[in-house]
Amino acid sequence: MVYNANCYFSPVSEEKVIADDLIVQAREATDEDLLVVHTRRYLNKLKWSFVVATITEIPPVAFLPNFVVQRKVLKPLRTQTGGTIMAGKLAVDRGWAINVGGGFHHCSSDKGGGFCAYADITLAIKFLFERVQGVSKATIIDLDAHQGNGHERDFMDDHRVYIMDVYNRYIYPGDGFAKRAIKRKVELEWGTEDTEYLQKVHTHVEGALNELKPDIIVYNAGTDILDGDPLGGLAISPQGIVKRDEVVFKAARRRRIPILMVTSGGYQKRTARIIADSILNLHNLGLIDKELATSGAENPKVEQMIRDSAKDLTNLSLQ
Repeated sequence: MVYNANCYFSPVSEEKVIADDLIVQAREATDEDLLVVHTRRYLNKLKWSFVVATITEIPPVAFLPNFVVQRKVLKPLRTQTGGTIMAGKLAVDRGWAINVGGGFHHCSSDKGGGFCAYADITLAIKFLFERVQGVSKATIIDLDAHQGNGHERDFMDDHRVYIMDVYNRYIYPGDGFAKRAIKRKVELEWGTEDTEYLQKVHTHVEGALNELKPDIIVYNAGTDILDGDPLGGLAISPQGIVKRDEVVFKAARRRRIPILMVTSGGYQKRTARIIADSILNLHNLGLIDKELATSGAENPKVEQMIRDSAKDLTNLSLQ
């Protein structure tokens, strides 16, 4: 598990909630790392505060000096991006990895948007293709409520990458050009609930992995599908989200395909707890390493990790 918080993280109890050797501190992606995918022109644009304000949809950012924007806004996002890149290699080495953060699926090589300034999913896959022997095919399973148009544009003509995308058809970004890259497209109606959703996820995850067995799965596990999410427009219960993640991990582990999970979008206070509960469910089912231990149903350390990382996107401190 890759931990992305930039603030100090203190233990909440003496009892081991997560084995220390399973937690890896993310490193900030450097310009050299980012240039594996991004154009120099795009990275230079991020030196303008109004550009960052537009991408992150935080209007006050436009009035801040760019050195503040770099430190308070972009550095946390670069750290989450570095976490996704690191988690890709960890997934290949260990069979699974979860980046508590990342999933910036609206950003492509030369354009950001929808809170997403860096194309971490594209970067993770390209790093693996270029630097890890034996990785030549990847499947992206994007289950965020929004279409993942960033990685779709990046891999439009790359037959090494199979994209499955399940999203609310009526919401941002509605990128018709990017949809051409989707090999398995599942468009949902407003207010889709657990039964229909989980049936479609199960059917299409199995179908995608039967159609092509990749060397790595990148799972974009957005929780903005949660009922009541202000941006997602779907109606999935917390239990439905936990079950969804279980379905994806079971499919990957049964086929012995390494899986990298990123936590992506989710805009409610209870999101952190749901992600933590899902990770613990994966542990309890033996789908991730047994060393990931917890005491009963309480999991404050996992939840705090997620809350701290979520602040990078949803509760930026600009002071």
